[in-house]
Amino acid sequence: MGNTSASRPGSVPSPARYGFSDVSRAEEQLRRVGWWSDSGPVNSSEVLGALSRCPDPDLALHSLDRLREALGQQWAELSQEITEDTGLRGRLLGVLGISSAFGDYLVANPEMWRRLRTESLQEISLDRSTDELLASVGAVRTGDQPGTPGGPVAEIRGGEAVHALRAAYRALLLEIAARDMAHVVEPSLPVFDYEQVAATLSETAVAALRAALSVAVAELGTSSLPKLAVIAMGKCGGHELNYVSDVDVVFVADNENDIPVATRLASLLIRISGAAFFEVDAALRPEGKAGALVRTLEGHIKYYRKWAHTWEFQALLKARPIAGDAELGDRYLNAVRPLVWTAAERENFVEDVRAMRQQVEDFVPAELVDRELKLGRGGLRDVEFAVQLLQMVHGRSNESLRSPSTLEALRELGDGGYVARTDAAGLVDSYRFLRTVEHRLQMRKLLRTHLFPKFDDTEELHVVARGIGLRSSGRSSAVDMLLTEYRRHSNRVRRLHEKLFYRPLLEAVAQVPTEVLRLTTSAASERLAALGYTSPQGALRHIKALTSGVSRRASIQKALLPMLLDFFARTPDPDGGLLAYRKVSEALAETPWYLRMLRDEGVVAERLAQLLGVSKLVPELLVRAPEVLRLLSDTNALAQRNPEEAAKALRSAVTRYSDPQRAALAARSLRRHELLRIACADLLGFMEPDEVFRALSVVWVAVLDAALDVCVRSVAAGADPVARIAVIGMGRLGGFELGYGSDADVMFVCEPVERADEQEAVRFATMVVERVRTLLGMPSQDPPLEVDIDLRPEGRQGALVRTLESYLTYYRRWGEVWEAQALLRAFPVAGDLELGERFCHRIDPIRYPAGGLSEEKAREIRRIKARVDAERLPRGADPARHTKLGRGGLADVEWTLQLLQLRHAHEHPELRTTSTLAGLRAAARTGLLAEEEAEQLSTAWTLAMRVRNAVMLVRGKPGDQLPKNPRELASVAAALGYPLGVDAGKVVDDYLRVTRRARSVVERVFYEQ
Repeated sequence: MGNTSASRPGSVPSPARYGFSDVSRAEEQLRRVGWWSDSGPVNSSEVLGALSRCPDPDLALHSLDRLREALGQQWAELSQEITEDTGLRGRLLGVLGISSAFGDYLVANPEMWRRLRTESLQEISLDRSTDELLASVGAVRTGDQPGTPGGPVAEIRGGEAVHALRAAYRALLLEIAARDMAHVVEPSLPVFDYEQVAATLSETAVAALRAALSVAVAELGTSSLPKLAVIAMGKCGGHELNYVSDVDVVFVADNENDIPVATRLASLLIRISGAAFFEVDAALRPEGKAGALVRTLEGHIKYYRKWAHTWEFQALLKARPIAGDAELGDRYLNAVRPLVWTAAERENFVEDVRAMRQQVEDFVPAELVDRELKLGRGGLRDVEFAVQLLQMVHGRSNESLRSPSTLEALRELGDGGYVARTDAAGLVDSYRFLRTVEHRLQMRKLLRTHLFPKFDDTEELHVVARGIGLRSSGRSSAVDMLLTEYRRHSNRVRRLHEKLFYRPLLEAVAQVPTEVLRLTTSAASERLAALGYTSPQGALRHIKALTSGVSRRASIQKALLPMLLDFFARTPDPDGGLLAYRKVSEALAETPWYLRMLRDEGVVAERLAQLLGVSKLVPELLVRAPEVLRLLSDTNALAQRNPEEAAKALRSAVTRYSDPQRAALAARSLRRHELLRIACADLLGFMEPDEVFRALSVVWVAVLDAALDVCVRSVAAGADPVARIAVIGMGRLGGFELGYGSDADVMFVCEPVERADEQEAVRFATMVVERVRTLLGMPSQDPPLEVDIDLRPEGRQGALVRTLESYLTYYRRWGEVWEAQALLRAFPVAGDLELGERFCHRIDPIRYPAGGLSEEKAREIRRIKARVDAERLPRGADPARHTKLGRGGLADVEWTLQLLQLRHAHEHPELRTTSTLAGLRAAARTGLLAEEEAEQLSTAWTLAMRVRNAVMLVRGKPGDQLPKNPRELASVAAALGYPLGVDAGKVVDDYLRVTRRARSVVERVFYEQ
């Protein structure tokens, strides 16, 4: 290496300033070409500037010096042209500055530089390339293709023809590479982007094959040419060829009699092309390398229909006729296309494609996997496999997706809504980057390679970085930029590949028969009826409303609906599910992520369909709490959120508001979110019943607590409150066993703060409670928030709030046995918990009376129970199917346990619980109930609660009766976890059997029969 020091002020300029590494050699070469003297540059500032922008300035200058020597006296002409013609300068220096192979070619063929002059520049088209290549072997293009009667036949054969073809093809490659690199050296020149380069290389390869076929015909030497079609596959078929690549082809003959001669012709074509241009690979033919080189069209079709593997249909995506008999090639294409676009129906199609990609990836040696541009993780195959899988699944019904070009198909997938626009754009960008890097690497020595340089090979990395247009102030930073970009693009490709390639939507859509995706209205109606839709015409109206127009939403809906219709068909109410889906989609039309999530997260679409086909409550809540939809893809987030955390978040959010109405709206919003989350987890079977009851109760408590807090602040109006207030949960709220439609049974206890008057405290607390009831009772589309205080002393005639001592005085003097029974479930839930705990402690002697319950009071409880059953059971209700007051229902179980508690809790402290299920377990442990009896009561109570919840979820409004309507009963069965299609009679029989057993325990224990 020579001196690399840059020039100093006042000194003679050094070539180092132009990016040359070997300064001494560079100066010598610059002197020889006439661009340098003892005083520095010689009228060559623009040339030296262009050299400095070359990927490898040393290589460019070295090749120019060799070209000077090869041209001799003609060098002066070239030197002058380089100085004056910006286009020539960019093209010539660009290609010499990246490729030693093209440098060698120009030195061997020095006159070829003239092809790069601006005045000589011609469009590189298929026709022009074909003419040049045919002319090189003495053939003239006619109206017929080479290889067909009347087509051009070469006059030159053998080694001479190969040599001529090689020279002509290399000249065309030189032009393509020069245009490709020109803007890198001269930024003012137009960009010849990757897609133009790849398409031009592909068409040049087609021209080369046609010229080779003309030579093969000449060498075949027969007067009777067979009909032979050459079908391009792979990158050539997709207009995506590299500088150095095999060209994949398939050969098709017209009839069996033509096969022997056609095989000789195909073999000659392969040999000539391999010697002159590139390897021609026919391994994608039926049976691969073990199969016949040439088959008839019928032979191809028979193979594809009976024996072809999934990957072979994937390969046919890019098939196009390029040479030989054009009519036969078109017939081949028309015959195989229907097979390609129904291949997704094959059993395990999606799994087969994924397995093939994994097999390709496993083929890469571990030490090369990070540098393998083509086959490795995050490489080109990741993009191609993802795109092709999406094409074959969705392209069955959408012909715009059938492009053989990877990038064009990606754009169509993005425009059609099958892929997010940002994802499609990202993959296009990364694919271009990786392909451009691959091209630069192949241009270096015109060798086939897909291997990124070693990460410590700074020299090679620097050339590649500059070759793709990365500029920096220093060599190390250009290398760093390249490595950063390479990792960014490969990581993005892998991330998006996994997102798209393993999308659950693909399996679901692939399972829909192709003919179903293209149904006429009448056929669609029949298909919907077969799926179980009771109103196919109504379903078609919903489908039309969702998919009409040319909007992106309509496109995504068209992709989603085949899958969703099948999902809805697996629910008890497909028609109701589709209607609910339409309403939700219309309500969330302006929510940008809604349809994207359904498309990208197949599990979300499947679970949403399952929910909408069962529940009317879920869609009602979903349109006002769409954010819960995001949780459907994460089972843990959906079902395992600690209810206390949700309650804490609700309280924290509400305390930010001083205005009671705004606080109430915030509380309702958060309650709606939690209610929907719990409902979804419940219907999907991710939460146990007792978890559902507790979660619903905790949300209710949080709403009460938050409402009480904001109302206390509102009534106090900035002053200190004069009373402490505790909310005592009663009934199922006290036991933390609420259902979806439950109201909140509560009592309010107050106590004056220090120096406050008791009457003043009661007045303050009463105003607060009235405001709480008003606030929570505001009209809403959500399930109501009803605060029921009828269990307070004196019922509806009594005071809304009492002090602790007032409560105790009442219970001691006037309390009745039913009030003591009601207190069994009293539990402090909100407000001043210390006051609430004191209240519960002080009422223990009343609800757990010393010595137990007298027989007279026990009889009184039985009389009250009988009266309640007789008076409150709705007229016409079936006592056997009523979950609350029916035989073996909630009231039977709860009153039985409460009678045991009143009688025995004074001597068995474990009975002192507000939870029904916990109380039944305690009764079994103390011997008051047999284990089997406790289990029967628990099972009946839990089932009755679940049925009430299921009815609420199915109807969207509370109900205590097991439905009689068959469709509603089927939906309730699904909500309870029964499989689809279960006989409705089994659901009723199971319920009656469980409650009948519980009733027998009630009759023995409660009624002592």
